[in-house]
Amino acid sequence: MVRTLIFTLIILRVSMPVFSQPAKPTKQQLAWHEDEYYWFLHFGPNTFTGKEWGDGKEKSEVFNPTGLDTDQWCRIAKAAGSAGMIITAKHHDGFCLWPSAYSSHTVRESKWKNGKGDVLADLKKSCEKYGLKFGVYVSPWDRNHPKYGTPEYNDVFDNTLREIILNYGPVWELWWDGANGEGPNGKKQEYDFARFEKTVRALSPNTIIFSDIGPDIRWIGNEAGIAGETNWNRLDTAGYKRGQGAPPPDTLRCGNAFGKHWMPGEADVSIRPGWFYRSSEDDRVKTAETLFDLYLKSVGRGANLLLNIPPDPRGLIHEKDSAAVMGFAALRASFKNNLASTAHVQLFHDDITLRVPTLADGNPETSVRIPESGVIVNMYWDSPVEINAICLRENLAFGQACAGFEVELWDEHAKVIQTLKGTTIGRKRILTFPEARVSYVRLKIMEQFGATIMGEIEAYKLLHLPPE
Repeated sequence: MVRTLIFTLIILRVSMPVFSQPAKPTKQQLAWHEDEYYWFLHFGPNTFTGKEWGDGKEKSEVFNPTGLDTDQWCRIAKAAGSAGMIITAKHHDGFCLWPSAYSSHTVRESKWKNGKGDVLADLKKSCEKYGLKFGVYVSPWDRNHPKYGTPEYNDVFDNTLREIILNYGPVWELWWDGANGEGPNGKKQEYDFARFEKTVRALSPNTIIFSDIGPDIRWIGNEAGIAGETNWNRLDTAGYKRGQGAPPPDTLRCGNAFGKHWMPGEADVSIRPGWFYRSSEDDRVKTAETLFDLYLKSVGRGANLLLNIPPDPRGLIHEKDSAAVMGFAALRASFKNNLASTAHVQLFHDDITLRVPTLADGNPETSVRIPESGVIVNMYWDSPVEINAICLRENLAFGQACAGFEVELWDEHAKVIQTLKGTTIGRKRILTFPEARVSYVRLKIMEQFGATIMGEIEAYKLLHLPPE
């Protein structure tokens, strides 16, 4: 009896760290993990020229949306389940979607609203109206600015960041593209990223900064929206740079098990073949089913999903894009019915059996510590349930530890239906399988670095399964 009580305390008292991890998230990163899925908005002169990368020589007046409505963007995004919006405030062409004091290639020089418009101000207001987070993509590369390629340009870019944060903040996520090409003077820029980061931290300490090597979140290594089946939230960045000189794609996709920095992956992908709107791609919009499959391969592998939905020349989300994301939302709605809520959960270690209902209470912060590999968690129902997905969650406040796991599905006759194996869990690991009538789900942590702090085990009957 004494041994059982001691073991209970060891398992359930997870309010204090009891093991050492190479890196753990900040409170800002923890909040970002829960954002899960949000929108990218590629919008600018390329929307009207049909280019992917503008050369900076296009005239400012080419930007002239006829019916721009940021409320429409946010209304659809909110209904589709997006947590926020990240807009290309300045792409490589140097065109600014706000009347910047540090550029002459902006909405101020365009025909839109007779030069009186401000896309960032409009979007910020709409995000607040619909309860969405507001983020910006600001390309360091500027193919228009005459000072690009000189030391003075670092002053320009630093002031640009200050202008955005002070006039449109708070900025939830700041996106730095690693592209670095020649400017109007034929020279490449030596970016002072240490200075830029210091500026952002001073003015907006809660802003999450994205790039190949963070400092807060990393690129997942591809533009297909797919994270690695092994996906660590840590990364070593010593010796690497943004853009050319970044870690290899395989490293970005999977992270480093003992990486020095907590740097989770963000998986970006466009709903269309290109990043900016083209009418020729109206019939090539990804289907709701394809988007759901990408969700399973990004969020379902512990990353966040950044889905690009480019406004069209009207300044609206196109009808086909809207239909696809709403269909995607309908498929994700099956995650609202967690069948584990009616299950019983027990933990087995040596000859000890403990009830651990917190693993199926819908709250990943009420956690259970798995003290060593080989410990079994058993979830069972009074009557069999029909399911085709299991979702595992670690409590990331304590870091990430699981390096190998095994899930067995049992029927009511104590026969194993299927065995599912994986490596990392992280914030969320979604496992899908052909629909089965299940009485028991048995989880065994096979390998871990430190103790795994399990936050939740969930069970679902999804409306759509990815192809075999």
